[in-house]
Amino acid sequence: MLTLVALRHDRTIRAFYQWLLRQGRMKTIAVITAMRKRLTILNIMLRRNDPWKPKTA
Repeated sequence: MLTLVALRHDRTIRAFYQWLLRQGRMKTIAVITAMRKRLTILNIMLRRNDPWKPKTA
């Protein structure tokens, strides 16, 4: 669910998702891959103790 919201409101994740679709990935695979990228970004933020800096549409 978080990924679907991110696809609407987060420029970075939306651009990555659209790029995956242009590469010919199925929508479900693109959503799962975007979810994994989102988790990676959040994990790095926790590791570095960075605050959330949203990039909204």
